[in-house]
Amino acid sequence: MKTRSSYWQLLPYIWPQWSLFARGFVCILGYVIFTLLLPYLTGKVAFFVGRGDVKQIAYWLGLATVVFLIRGIFQYGEGIWTSAGSLKMVLNLRKRVYSHLHQLGLDYFEKAKIGDLTYRFTEDIDRVGEIVNKLSHQFISCLLQLIAIPIYMLYLNWPLTLASFILAPFMGWLIGQFGHKLLLLSRRSQDKISNLSALLTEVFANIRVVRAFAAESYEVERFATEAEQNRKVKYRAAQLQSLQYLVVGFLQAVSIMFLFLLGGWQIAQGNLTSQGFVSYLTLVALLIHPIDLVTNQYNQFKQAEASVERVFELLAVNPTLKEKSNAIAIPPVRGKIEYRRVNFAYQGDRPVLKDLCLEATPGEIVALVGPSGAGKTTLVNLLPRFYEPQTGKILIDGIDIKDVTLTSLRHQIGIVPQDIALFSGTIAQNIAYGRSELDIKAIERAAKIANAHSFIVELSQGYQTWVGERGVNLSGGQRQRIAIARAILLNPRILILDEATSALDSESEALVQEALERATENRTVFIIAHRLSSVRKADRILFLEGGRVVELGTHAELLATRGRYASFYAQQFNS
Repeated sequence: MKTRSSYWQLLPYIWPQWSLFARGFVCILGYVIFTLLLPYLTGKVAFFVGRGDVKQIAYWLGLATVVFLIRGIFQYGEGIWTSAGSLKMVLNLRKRVYSHLHQLGLDYFEKAKIGDLTYRFTEDIDRVGEIVNKLSHQFISCLLQLIAIPIYMLYLNWPLTLASFILAPFMGWLIGQFGHKLLLLSRRSQDKISNLSALLTEVFANIRVVRAFAAESYEVERFATEAEQNRKVKYRAAQLQSLQYLVVGFLQAVSIMFLFLLGGWQIAQGNLTSQGFVSYLTLVALLIHPIDLVTNQYNQFKQAEASVERVFELLAVNPTLKEKSNAIAIPPVRGKIEYRRVNFAYQGDRPVLKDLCLEATPGEIVALVGPSGAGKTTLVNLLPRFYEPQTGKILIDGIDIKDVTLTSLRHQIGIVPQDIALFSGTIAQNIAYGRSELDIKAIERAAKIANAHSFIVELSQGYQTWVGERGVNLSGGQRQRIAIARAILLNPRILILDEATSALDSESEALVQEALERATENRTVFIIAHRLSSVRKADRILFLEGGRVVELGTHAELLATRGRYASFYAQQFNS
């Protein structure tokens, strides 16, 4: 069972902002000190009100006004300094989490719910920042008041104070019990709201499928079920909080009534003056506000602990693929590629590639064909180290890719995928993706090679035309040519074309095919294709089946052997 609070994990992120929090703490001390002056001033005003001395009343009221002003300045100072510290802490934590997520392998993102990741990265981290701000600002201020005010009360009248605080231990125990239950409910609530976020992300990303299958009612029902579960958890938390306020408020009222009874009895016995009782009541009034704040913020503290846990769960995920500590930057390559007895499986008992051997010479075009699940895409995904083979080696120009940095490796490899990913931004920014500075001339050259320049200049703002999310305002052929231009701008020696023309009409395919022929000049190229018409000109064709290369040769050679490739070819063209 976990006994240590998750908040301890925040210390490495809070400590760098110690100077900001220290300034805030100094202001908190000033605020508390000037707060403690108010009961004394109130007693003085009450004393001279009883005497009808207007001059003295005005003097003490003026002094109280100055105290309130200085107290307010300290309160302002504690607010801005602690807010600055907590916001910088949140910024550093958010950057750390984002950087860590980029270090995780594709296998993690294939299993993770994107909506849940987004919620943790935004809402959960924001909640952590809010609670750190409250802890360093209001909570510490309240705790200091809860220490200083009772000490002052003991100084003024210790019998009355001890009697007033008989119920305090019981109230503290109750608050702790409620807080623990709220933490458990908050964990469940955060999971439920993350499920909702994941559901929305999934549905809106596939809205065309929802429409095509007329599944709107089904999705509304799924959403309603998740939303109802979230409502139940939140309602249970609201019930607990309301019950807590009822119980604690009742105990506070009982304590105050008991205080009046004892105070009246002490005044009747001559052990307490009216002025002293007014000062004492002022202290009690000042004490009620921090008690209410601490109670409320303790609840928020426990609820936010679930967010802290969820954020650090992400940081606890270890990357399955790591660079060596002594990894080198691979120099510009010629493009010789070797796969030496490579074995790979996404799951331990289901091998995808089996003892695979392959060699591609610089400038060679190698086509990978075969049935679905044969391992074609997996084979090329190992080259930029999206995944790590369990055994075997992959070398580029004789250098093991495990010995080089990921950034330098991937800068040598251009990829044109089947599913084109475009980002919100201009067409120029999408072509130059990953570069902070845009070289418009280089972008235009790449677009011309990719047969994209002609349609880009016809758009309303040319290269500065805004591309909607996922490029939905462009046709499939246009998106494909932008992806080719993006790969060309990288000027890689190695190019991977993964089903680059599979979803295009004949006219678009011809334009893309022409662009690909120009893009592949003087590069080592891997082409994955189901349309065998696009691989006829390949220098070599590898037919994969069951994770192995079962046939190897040119288009003409493989047709002549009348094997698996010839059978595939016949199925496509004879039919």
